[in-house]
Amino acid sequence: MANLGTWMQRIAQDWLVLELTGSGTILGIVTGLQFLPALFLSLPSGKLADRRNKRKLLILTNTLAGSAALTLGILVITDLVQVWHVMVLAVMLGIASAVDAPIRQSFVPELVGKEDLPNAIGLNAANFNAGRLVGPAAAGLLIAAFGTGPAFIINALTYPIVITALMMMNTTTLHNFGRASKSDGVRSALRYVKARPDLVATMILVLIVGAFGFNFQVVTALMARVEFGLGATSFGLFGTMIALGTVTGAVVVARFLEAPKLDFILKAAIAFGVIEIVASQMPTYWMFAAVLPLAGYAAMMVMASANSYIQSTVPDKLRGRVTGLYLMVFMGGSPVGSPIIGKISQDFGARFGLAIGGIISALAAFVIWIWFRRQNNLVIKQFSVEEPPIIS
Repeated sequence: MANLGTWMQRIAQDWLVLELTGSGTILGIVTGLQFLPALFLSLPSGKLADRRNKRKLLILTNTLAGSAALTLGILVITDLVQVWHVMVLAVMLGIASAVDAPIRQSFVPELVGKEDLPNAIGLNAANFNAGRLVGPAAAGLLIAAFGTGPAFIINALTYPIVITALMMMNTTTLHNFGRASKSDGVRSALRYVKARPDLVATMILVLIVGAFGFNFQVVTALMARVEFGLGATSFGLFGTMIALGTVTGAVVVARFLEAPKLDFILKAAIAFGVIEIVASQMPTYWMFAAVLPLAGYAAMMVMASANSYIQSTVPDKLRGRVTGLYLMVFMGGSPVGSPIIGKISQDFGARFGLAIGGIISALAAFVIWIWFRRQNNLVIKQFSVEEPPIIS
């Protein structure tokens, strides 16, 4: 239910911005503002995850996110909403997400243990994206019938379910990997990542692809409204078609017996970029919609595989901070990339914006892949919290 509400809010927020402004540039700015807090809060949140009770922290972040959704819903229903309200509440939701994400991601090993971690990450991604199958389409129908307000209210009502589940959790069954000491700060995580070229390559990849390739909510809204001249229901269907691919990809990753290798992640990113370019050339609404599941599948291969790779190959006591750095890089690119892609799509058309995102993603992945293949003598021989790994 919570994931269903989250996807309904995403669709409703994008459509609300277009209703208020009609501007792809403003839509890109709002999207960027929602991810901006990740630049500043993901690393401190990862540090917090390594030191504090993750379950209690998740209760606080879900309370904040629910409050933001409820406030926006009330403003829309009372016809008081203005675009600056959407911007402020997008930042508020972004703060909750930026703090929540590293804590939630690093909480997964405590729930399932390390042996089942790749499967759990895939299943978690499948669960999250299952809401995308129904959420966007449901939001589109709601918007067409009643406006955007009810979608925000429904999302707000899902958060108490999550909070109740966290409060009722049997903490005695959790896997305890210990907590970092106060002397273990962010710098130790940065030194560790810097000494591992594979982690550096993965984070550069997700930075670029996340900033310029994963702008579906900006580009598909403009494709539906401007390129095809259709309404919110058609926009919502785009989200559902993407979800068909992301859920399938997440299920595939969940079946992996071990974490994917970096070579696989880079090839998936190249495929994703090529598919985006192909999608940009589809002449009709239904042909464009038919390609979206492939884009969603490739996107999930990149996201879930990179996440699984990082979480499976870092020491337990560093996981929260390294995950925080990963999410800071992944989500932190959106405040730069989303407004740029939004501006390009506004000035030159949504097709061109989508193609540019695909070209940048594929090219970046190809360059990193070539570089890393030439460095294939790099072998990680040791993992250490106290000192960087020895690489030869």
